[in-house]
Amino acid sequence: MHCLFISLLSLVSIFTTQVLDLFPKMLNKLKSTVKVEEKALANMEIDEVSILDLPELALEIVLEKLPPDSLTNLACVCTSLRERCTSNYLWERHMKEKWSSILGESATKEWELHIKHLMDTKEKNSKEKNWMVSLACAWPISWIRSLIECGGDNKLVNRNLHQPEMNSIMSFYGALESGKFWFPAQVFNRENGHVGFVLSCYDAHLSYDRHTNTFFARYPPHGTKPVKTEDGVKWDGVRAPLVSTPSHDLHISDCLKDLRPGDHFEIQWRKNKEFPYGWWYGVVGHFETCNQTEHFCRCHEDDIVVLEFKQYSRGSRWRQMVIRRKDHREKGNATDGFYGGIRKLKTDDEIKMWRRFWPVEVLE
Repeated sequence: MHCLFISLLSLVSIFTTQVLDLFPKMLNKLKSTVKVEEKALANMEIDEVSILDLPELALEIVLEKLPPDSLTNLACVCTSLRERCTSNYLWERHMKEKWSSILGESATKEWELHIKHLMDTKEKNSKEKNWMVSLACAWPISWIRSLIECGGDNKLVNRNLHQPEMNSIMSFYGALESGKFWFPAQVFNRENGHVGFVLSCYDAHLSYDRHTNTFFARYPPHGTKPVKTEDGVKWDGVRAPLVSTPSHDLHISDCLKDLRPGDHFEIQWRKNKEFPYGWWYGVVGHFETCNQTEHFCRCHEDDIVVLEFKQYSRGSRWRQMVIRRKDHREKGNATDGFYGGIRKLKTDDEIKMWRRFWPVEVLE
């Protein structure tokens, strides 16, 4: 039985490979001969093989192996293929493979709000459309119909035939890919690695540029200053926000009692209280009086925590600062800026991401 099952899988794999080889030719033939009559299209044969006549399992495997562009093109052929090619099942994988590393909960929520706005607008326009149709008793019906439902050739068209559902994953993917949807994320070393932002990560709204495979970034305004923008932001310089705290709000730290020397962290910092926070990388240090040996160090038992920013030289005013575990909120002044909430880095991947941006030379 096991051998029979393996043989069956092999046959399906071989058949699928052959179909995939034929697919470009089949798709071109379909698109060139498509008619309004769907029934005729479904029965059409291409080189004696119709994609709609494939066994269900084989067709599913073919569609799973298609890239997004091919799925989108195939969805335009007919209603049957449209329903298959726009399914969330097929698009979940494409969304995960390309976008999951930089899309967080905030981006998903913003997309949901965007969709709600579009659907509300669509409903409003639909009511206006019905109101216009009710004027048929006063206006020639041909005028009403041409305004609402017809193309330039006065033939009825179904404008939704090739459009995916607004709330589908395919729509979300398409909005991201086209750059029309600006989503919240965070950018490392903003403004092309300006020295004033080395080893920092700031909130921004991003728009994808598929021609350069980079992003446009739009940063929150700094006080009365205009919104700062940047282009050419690369994929490896972007991450999904790790907390839901807005950039102007203090993050409530939940790791202070657990911090001990050698722990990696990121801390909020802003130049003044009108500015948004950015996140800055550092490592918990030892007291000067500590011998820094594992068995004799008691720094973790003290209420005071030493925070070190080793990207700065010894003696730099940015090299070190201290906070209290029990009552830490925002700490700072107009000269040195203000330090806010702290996040302990819990995984090697988080630490490696920060270390990628370590400066070539020590900062002053």
